[in-house]
Amino acid sequence: MLEKLQIVKQRFDEVSDLIIQPDIMTDQKRYIALNKEYKDLKVLVEKREEYMTLMANLTEAEEIISEGGDPEMVDMAKMQYEEVKARIPKLEDEIKFLLIPRDPEDTKNAVVELRAGTGGDEASIFAGDLFRMYSKYCESKGWKVDVVDFSEGTNGGFKEIQFEVSGEDVYGTLKFEAGVHRVQRVPQTETQGRVHTSAATVMVFPEAEEFDVEVNPKDVRIDFFCSSGPGGQSVNTTYSAVRLTHIPTGLVAQCQDQKSQHKNKEKAFRVLRSRLYEMELAKKNAEDAAKRGSMVTSGDRSAKIRTYNYSQGRVTDHRIGLTLYDLSNIVNGDIQRIIDELQLAENTEKLKANNDMI
Repeated sequence: MLEKLQIVKQRFDEVSDLIIQPDIMTDQKRYIALNKEYKDLKVLVEKREEYMTLMANLTEAEEIISEGGDPEMVDMAKMQYEEVKARIPKLEDEIKFLLIPRDPEDTKNAVVELRAGTGGDEASIFAGDLFRMYSKYCESKGWKVDVVDFSEGTNGGFKEIQFEVSGEDVYGTLKFEAGVHRVQRVPQTETQGRVHTSAATVMVFPEAEEFDVEVNPKDVRIDFFCSSGPGGQSVNTTYSAVRLTHIPTGLVAQCQDQKSQHKNKEKAFRVLRSRLYEMELAKKNAEDAAKRGSMVTSGDRSAKIRTYNYSQGRVTDHRIGLTLYDLSNIVNGDIQRIIDELQLAENTEKLKANNDMI
């Protein structure tokens, strides 16, 4: 492990020198990539320093104990020895997880799309509940949520809604939410008090930068139309909404959130780039998941991943068999525990796959 940490330290020193070079600072793509690498390596370098300090303290304590001498010093050395011995295995586990190669997409912002599935009006209401849950979660993380496009349900909620989330490690966190979410409850429209099952699909794409995906303007058809929904006269009476169609793939991205046609076009292009990027990424993720036998991030959008049962106050994540009886807090945005468990499961899978390297 120390050999691998020494290689990390050498690379950290190299990156530290590189990011202050003028030619690197003018190359935006390389500068951003090196900055991300610097942040990741810094955490490992700090853990390495802690590990080396602990090993030195352990050796020192062992020498004092073996030499005997002043009883007070020996007692202090024994206490130090026990503390260090207890900390080292935990630190080694932390380092092993940090040594697992990170997906470069994890640090990116994300585009999230919610679509009402089976269940009619109740599915739209549920999609609205999921949007509220994610909005509150993102707020608690200090992330920014920006609605791109939406289609309202007839009795509330959304038939579909698309929004951008920007912040630190957004995609690496929200990617675990992709899949089919199911709700079991008595709908607001139900007069007989029967429990119905409805569903909504969550899609999460890493937001692609311009240098991640090149979109040829000749391949894109641009249509302008009047926005629908709230927003006042200027939104609803001018051709400010933008729809982009990528002719080679048939992918469509649209935005009607802003009053400015230019801003809507900019947002729609960001979404289109992200969708094209995600198409390639989905193939890679499916291959990687198949190699690891992963159930956590298989990339299968049709996979039923979670059930919200209102009568039992229960939320079950089917990928890892996690059941929590804390539904009211979870639907109010407290989903961190679920994400932590999913991240742990994925890291454990990766650790098994990387055991030969560590």
